[in-house]
Amino acid sequence: MSTHAAIAAHANRAVPGYLVSALAMTPNSGMGASGMGAAIQPRNPADPLAGLGHAKVHERETTLFSEGDAAGSVFRVMSGMVRLYKMLPDGRRQIIGFLQAGDMMGLAFAAQYLYTAETVTATTIQRIPRLELDALMDAQPAFARKLLSATTSELMAAQDQMVLLGRKTAAEKVATFLLRLSDRRGGEQTIDLPMGRSDIADHLGLTTETVSRTLTKLKSSRLIRILVGGKLDLLDRDALADLAGGF
Repeated sequence: MSTHAAIAAHANRAVPGYLVSALAMTPNSGMGASGMGAAIQPRNPADPLAGLGHAKVHERETTLFSEGDAAGSVFRVMSGMVRLYKMLPDGRRQIIGFLQAGDMMGLAFAAQYLYTAETVTATTIQRIPRLELDALMDAQPAFARKLLSATTSELMAAQDQMVLLGRKTAAEKVATFLLRLSDRRGGEQTIDLPMGRSDIADHLGLTTETVSRTLTKLKSSRLIRILVGGKLDLLDRDALADLAGGF
């Protein structure tokens, strides 16, 4: 099986075709239209995707693509935040992930997108035609292997999410969610929380009221401090980790 086919096989299993931090971005990552020759030479070797597609700033609450749309491109978040969700048959929404800078979506190699992607904040998105990504993977097997490795890691993250939704209490779920956001920022104490309480609820399988009540309890217990501007301080990371139960 080729690397390309292996990525497709992995992405169509438990993971709906998105990767968390598949590739790090560097400050000099230029983006713009690129020709598709026999071998693609990226403008920045440290970021093979830098020369592909184009970037655009989208306002908050903008739909980037919807579940069922033809999947002709993949996307990378350059700044801001995106929510991914699926609609359940009974009309409920299940948020399957919040993507930030460096994350990719639309990677399932399916004919249609498997979920809907919307911006949470003003967000810069790099849109890459799938044909350009295919050509890059053919030209650079090492990059294709890295993408496959990231896809495999995301399968493990999907399994963790299943445990989070099915077995943990509300407090354990919220603590796990906050710690994961912190880990995305290298373990920083202050994290961005730009999504609404209803978004968090739809991600964790809780009600909005339960999320609000749980955050209030964590605040009263001096485990967190809620700041202005959609930010939050983790005051006692060890206690949160104990509460999360080995997230």
